[in-house]
Amino acid sequence: MTDPVNTGVDFLAEEESPEFKALKRKRFSVVIPLSIAFLVWYFLYVILSTYAHDFMSTKVVGEINVGLVFGLLQFVTTFAITMFYVSFANKKLDPPAEAIRERLLAESEGTRS
Repeated sequence: MTDPVNTGVDFLAEEESPEFKALKRKRFSVVIPLSIAFLVWYFLYVILSTYAHDFMSTKVVGEINVGLVFGLLQFVTTFAITMFYVSFANKKLDPPAEAIRERLLAESEGTRS
């Protein structure tokens, strides 16, 4: 693996490149809405647990109540978001990131020759 510090690549200039900015924009276009949605869902659960005791203690099946279902759905949501993001990153973020990496490696090889 090439030492990134001694490659001769201007990483600050690369950060300002249109290709890199597009990659960051694409990542944030998914990360921010997913984070907001999850936090709203999480705080809704906490608020309902704190202030809506009657609703959260409503029995669904046997001794299983709404609060328990919502609590378990927090885990399901976390795993679903993780699986979605990994799939998104593999399909949409990794190819352009790899292209940037390959270009930078080629440029650094050219500057060292």
